[in-house]
Amino acid sequence: MSEFPTPTDLIHNRGRIEDPSAFAKEAGAASWLYLCGEEFASMEGGMAYADVQAAVPQSANLIADPPREFDMAVARRGIAALDELPRPTLVTCRTGPRSSALVYLYSGLRSGASAEDVLARADADGAPFAAAEPLRQWVAQGLAELS
Repeated sequence: MSEFPTPTDLIHNRGRIEDPSAFAKEAGAASWLYLCGEEFASMEGGMAYADVQAAVPQSANLIADPPREFDMAVARRGIAALDELPRPTLVTCRTGPRSSALVYLYSGLRSGASAEDVLARADADGAPFAAAEPLRQWVAQGLAELS
């Protein structure tokens, strides 16, 4: 196994969040980076950014949910937001793949880990993005381009 550790101060979701306040409290979150737009709030089981704001003292909203492109511009904005938010920080999307990809990319960049090590750790952790080849490629591309 690689030397790259499981990220611990950034917490991603593994499915839809039923109760934002309980999710934040359970994680002991100081902040939250929310990757969804307001249209998600109108969907069954969706959540509004206002719910995030009510659950934590500090938050940021980086709208990057489908059908929006999840590209290196999103990666750069996500990294900038995570650099500003206090820890522990929740990073969530609708069900977890995009948020987990951003968490592992950020942690890999900050630790200087290789794409191989980050992806191996994601596989071992069962990170939601690990099963999606486009997100694996996004993480590898980000580690190569943004380091």
